[in-house]
Amino acid sequence: MGIIDNINKLFDHRIRLGIMSILMVNEEADFSRLKELLEVTDGNLASHLKTLEKENYIKVHKQFINRKPNTSYEATKEGKQAFQKHIEALEALISKN
Repeated sequence: MGIIDNINKLFDHRIRLGIMSILMVNEEADFSRLKELLEVTDGNLASHLKTLEKENYIKVHKQFINRKPNTSYEATKEGKQAFQKHIEALEALISKN
């Protein structure tokens, strides 16, 4: 197995990497918080969230707070494992040099 085999292509993009990083250290984060932390547009964030959701790396929760819609996200067990494996692969790659 090569040194880069466990690097997950899905996390190559900085926004998806950022989303997963935030969700790994927080139980959940809502759309507004992710947008603020990552400094991205609504459309850009929504697109990357959809990609992670399709892979079952994040779970979406929709609810109303004070009659306003609120969407929050949490990393799934599968997503956490995939991200941890990706980080470990990056660390192994860095330590080889």
